[in-house]
Amino acid sequence: MARFFVAGLINIETTLAIDNFPLEYSPDNYPFFGVQSTVSGVGLNIAKALTTLGNQVDLASLIGGDENGWLARKTLAEVGISDHLVLNNLAETAQSVILYEMEGRRQIHTDLKDIQQQAYPLQKCKKAIETCDLAVICNINFARSLLAVARDAGKLIATDVHALVSLDHDYNQDYMHAADILFMSDEKLPEPLEDVAWEILNRFPTKILVIGMGKKGALLAVREDGFIGRYEAVKTRKVVNSIGAGDALFSSFLDRYLRTGDPYSSLKAAMVFASYKIGEKGAAQGFLSGEELDAWIKKSSS
Repeated sequence: MARFFVAGLINIETTLAIDNFPLEYSPDNYPFFGVQSTVSGVGLNIAKALTTLGNQVDLASLIGGDENGWLARKTLAEVGISDHLVLNNLAETAQSVILYEMEGRRQIHTDLKDIQQQAYPLQKCKKAIETCDLAVICNINFARSLLAVARDAGKLIATDVHALVSLDHDYNQDYMHAADILFMSDEKLPEPLEDVAWEILNRFPTKILVIGMGKKGALLAVREDGFIGRYEAVKTRKVVNSIGAGDALFSSFLDRYLRTGDPYSSLKAAMVFASYKIGEKGAAQGFLSGEELDAWIKKSSS
């Protein structure tokens, strides 16, 4: 069992199933069992996945002292994650609305409230960072100052910058320069991705890079080996909603990498984990335990 420090968003997520995009106007719709609200957010998703896989997680986040904040704490208790580093510093807890179709495409609307104007109090989480095996610092503004704390403590740092617009994007520079393990999506990146990967390795201190490619698979770059290669997607069950696939891929990769030190087998395992996860509606649902993941890996490779 590894110990992770995770700093990231917690929000209330509402998902809405639709027939297809673009969505045609209609004054009244009745998608029976198609609307669902759960506690989610990148920080919660990662912490829950890592916990389900058998790790200990210290989660640092900011929520409001409202009813949604109470619901977030209730959910953390139910999944076995301590809320001692989750602070009621916001006017309201962040929320998101996600429209998704059966083919897997989704559209996300996120209301961060006043979270981007906040900074997490460093002393509150210093001990948790110093005692962790790996620090997962999500690219949410309140976690930015924690990068230096983790770096000064000599910790391995992992981050996911998601759908990166440009390698020069100011907002993500601190995270990309600090990350030993860097994840991102291919959604807004130019092809060929191999050229993008080489440029990242040349410009940033990244040791391991993973670019998620959705149903096309993923690209892995390992600096030490001079390796850049693509991995085909894995299919375990029917896709319901692709939301949270990247968080699942990221989390399960980190879990396996700390256990094995092998980025190649870790990505293969993570792709099985993420494939299974997207058979559920919500971003924080569908996580396999370590034993279940091992069983699915065997089933997928047979």
